[in-house]
Amino acid sequence: MTDVFDRLVGQDRVVASLRHYAAAPVHAYLFSGPAGTSARDALLCFAAALQCPRDGCGECEICRVVLSEQDPDVHVAERSGTSWRIEEIREAERVSRRRPLGAGYQIVVIEDVELTTTGASMSAPALLKSLEEPPPRTIFLLSAGEVPEALDTIISRCVDVKLRALSDIDLRTILESEGASERVARDAAAAANGNLRRARVLVRDSQLVTRMSSWRSVPERLTGTPAASSRVAKEIAESLNEAIAPLQLLQDEEMARRTSEAREMGLRSVGNRRDVEAQFKREQRRFRLDELRFGFSALTGVYREQLLENLEASAEGDTRSDRRVSSSLRAIDVLAEANERLATNVDETLLLHDLMLSLNEI
Repeated sequence: MTDVFDRLVGQDRVVASLRHYAAAPVHAYLFSGPAGTSARDALLCFAAALQCPRDGCGECEICRVVLSEQDPDVHVAERSGTSWRIEEIREAERVSRRRPLGAGYQIVVIEDVELTTTGASMSAPALLKSLEEPPPRTIFLLSAGEVPEALDTIISRCVDVKLRALSDIDLRTILESEGASERVARDAAAAANGNLRRARVLVRDSQLVTRMSSWRSVPERLTGTPAASSRVAKEIAESLNEAIAPLQLLQDEEMARRTSEAREMGLRSVGNRRDVEAQFKREQRRFRLDELRFGFSALTGVYREQLLENLEASAEGDTRSDRRVSSSLRAIDVLAEANERLATNVDETLLLHDLMLSLNEI
């Protein structure tokens, strides 16, 4: 069967369920799964299937418009900060009350709904109220990475759609089908940590292997002086700006495509341009954090290799290896703590300097 869901590689069970749901939809669905599992693709594909008279044929104008995010009856809510504010959820609820302009549904997409439980004031109760009394032709499509217990009441009012993590093989299959060479696809998949969007950016990144080598060489470049730790931290911070360049190019291409499609539809410009630009900025921030996580993972791998080597030497009677085992364990703990700090909106430069100084002293 060829339809809009063909692009969801590695999600066969979910696709089978979505084809069934599209034929007789209910008022709300919650898509959840690890970061990068193409949740946004899944949301848009399902939205297209809901609007299409043939349940998502993938060939008609309706499918094309929805997938290009140009359907006025498919509203993608946007947040301005790191958590959803009550007024932003209420705005989405207001949109949900509109009568659809076309023959399909009024569809409201709200991503990262776990962020309705964070911030100065929780907006989850406002979202719950919206789900309890939806108009008959409105469907909410929600997504979340991890679903906290605080969302239990919201989950109970949605059909739960669980996306599975994409394997390196899944990513390589997708990337090669999109034109990447076998070697480039392999390297990008290995560095993407199951994140499809990140993998698509990394195939454009000619410096990926160089950055991997740079992270892995950190221990030998930390010579024990504060100047060395400061120098390494500065180099890594500068590499983040280089790493994000392919993403910015991809975003420029996407904006050009949206503009061209809007003009084909008789519009002067992209209707939600500010929202798209805000979304791009948030994506750049997430990409920088993912790049740091990638680096922390690569560096942790180096210390684990050292740990295993020293454990073997210690078992053979080398007493000097006991101290090196302890040092490797402390380094792994320091990296784990730094990784946790990424979730606190910490300044990247400060985090890197603290991390390198700590590793330098081990």
